Amino acid sequence: MLKRALIGIVLNAAGLFLIVEFLSEVTATGGFKVYLIGGIILGLLNTFIKPLMKILSLPFVLITAGLFLIVINAIILYLTQWVINVMEFRDVALNFDGMGAYLIAAIILGIINWATNLFLKH
Repeated sequence: MLKRALIGIVLNAAGLFLIVEFLSEVTATGGFKVYLIGGIILGLLNTFIKPLMKILSLPFVLITAGLFLIVINAIILYLTQWVINVMEFRDVALNFDGMGAYLIAAIILGIINWATNLFLKH
């Protein structure tokens, strides 16, 4: 269980790193700390908030053939940014410039989460 959680944190941190590196609309300050903190927050949100959001939005997910899951991932990324910036960690910040950045980052994060779940189930 602990091993799975640590792998999830590392992969979420790697996902954040890829998002920051490949999307010019996403900026992060704080070096390694922002990715570690972001990975932990993403893991917690994916564990506790995302399943509830999926249940509450099930009609939209069904109507859009699953594409609404991208919106859910974008909301999770928004909440991650909000928590990091509100908690005011020393020299750590994460910023997305616009809804397009959230949606593209959500697609990247969704692919990473899908691959994580695929490999960790075996």
